[in-house]
Amino acid sequence: MKSEIAVPQSPIARSRAPFWAVAVATFFGIGRLRPGPGTWASALAALIWLAVAGLVAENLHPALLASLIVLVIALGIPAATLVTRASGVKDPGFIVIDEVAGQWIALLFAPVSWKTVLAAFILFRSFDIVKPPPVRQLESFPEGTGIVVDDVAAGAYALLVMQLALHFRFFSP
Repeated sequence: MKSEIAVPQSPIARSRAPFWAVAVATFFGIGRLRPGPGTWASALAALIWLAVAGLVAENLHPALLASLIVLVIALGIPAATLVTRASGVKDPGFIVIDEVAGQWIALLFAPVSWKTVLAAFILFRSFDIVKPPPVRQLESFPEGTGIVVDDVAAGAYALLVMQLALHFRFFSP
């Protein structure tokens, strides 16, 4: 007689969330990478911006990045809500669209170079992990809003520190 071993499925596998919501919430599967799916998503977001910014005139960078941030937040909140409901987990680690929004906020208004992208990456990840007030309190918002808004706030902290660093010329871009 064969014995069967139950293989636990990931929350995504059990999910009945629409495909678009899973694709957006996981940033097209990046949220499945281990370890540290949020770090992978932040790194990819930073690299995407580095590549895209190289294709666009510098004077259009702020408007383009701000538009991308608004789009990611507008799609990310409902996507995260649907995936959270389907998974039954309050804040699943595989939802990483919030890291994309936060990382891009950290990069807003910074000149594009490997130094500024690296600095913004380190700053955002630091604020996202530490979650200084009121970032942690924003997690209490319901469903996808709480998931996304706390990273938006962490990105705003990183943006502020990044702009101060640039203003006081702590490093050259």
